[in-house]
Amino acid sequence: MTLTQDSPPAAPGPAAPTEQARARNRQTSDFFDLQQRVKDAGLLERGASSYIGRALVLTLSFAGAGTLLGLLGDSWWQLAVAALFGVLFTQAAFISHDAAHQQVFNHGRKNEWLARIVGNLVVGLSYGWWVRKHGKHHANPNVVGKDGDISPGFVVFVPEDAQARTGFAAWFARRQGWFLFPLLLFFGMSLHVSAVQTLFTSKKLKHRKAEAAFLVVRLVGFPALILLLLGPGLGIAFLAVQIAVFGVYMGGSFAPNHKGMPLIPKESNIDFLRRQILTSRNVSGGRPMDWAMGGLNYQIEHHLFPRMASPNLHKVRPLVIEFCAERDIPYTETSLIESYGIITRYLNRVGLGYSDPMDCPVAAQFRPRSTDAALS
Repeated sequence: MTLTQDSPPAAPGPAAPTEQARARNRQTSDFFDLQQRVKDAGLLERGASSYIGRALVLTLSFAGAGTLLGLLGDSWWQLAVAALFGVLFTQAAFISHDAAHQQVFNHGRKNEWLARIVGNLVVGLSYGWWVRKHGKHHANPNVVGKDGDISPGFVVFVPEDAQARTGFAAWFARRQGWFLFPLLLFFGMSLHVSAVQTLFTSKKLKHRKAEAAFLVVRLVGFPALILLLLGPGLGIAFLAVQIAVFGVYMGGSFAPNHKGMPLIPKESNIDFLRRQILTSRNVSGGRPMDWAMGGLNYQIEHHLFPRMASPNLHKVRPLVIEFCAERDIPYTETSLIESYGIITRYLNRVGLGYSDPMDCPVAAQFRPRSTDAALS
């Protein structure tokens, strides 16, 4: 099973007689217009060559971290090595993410196995779990009732979910923005638990035995090696730091992408292109941020063209900005720190019962209407 781009509407046919139909035809053709511009620029081509340098640096970094682990011995400096491993596992997760999106190779099975090997064996995530969850997210980002990433959990992202809570849960929801980053300390462990649960609960998991074998090596073998080398005290501290850094880095890289952006009602008429752009946020910062976030900082471009190799995303960004300006579509980009501030304030407002999930003048026009449904 592979991640595929949420299929855009069928190519527009003859103009319909109503204003509503004409508007929908214009919106349908918008995506194809943008896609053609990107194709003409030669940016839709995939190729493993763009990942060779990245994979080589990551491999050498793992080798260096392993060497430090062996040389430092019984020293509390090992906690710095643990933090380094947390960073490297996250960087590996970025490559697995790209392979799952079919960005690396032109052959689907090669991408699947790269994502499965790196995700399960190196990172400790289930490829089968990730591909289903992430595929649904890409099809309906921030769509209430369809995007599992905004389903209620310990943190709530939809005002109606917060309003239904009572007692301590309600108290926490009103302050949940302030707890977001402390909670991310446990996010890595949550991802590992989800991987194990998938093995036992998923009825249609491809290559279950391979995933199980890879996860045993990563989630049992690696901790056992650490405990053997460092002993129980320092070993447990090492694993705690590694998992905490991994969780904060992973969560801190994915949270800016959509959290605090407009939520879309399930029955909305919004078209593919605007659904992807209005619910996504880019993070500024240039090439250093490209490395730090593995290309996720170009979330708008990634959601429009999920199979595009991440090294090409910064190249397509000017085309998308120009296109959005022509169509009067808001294009959101902030700094990383600013995005965290937006997310914190948003989560607190949700917890307080803030009731407008589509705080966006353009997105608001796509709300379901009981009377005149024509789009202007």
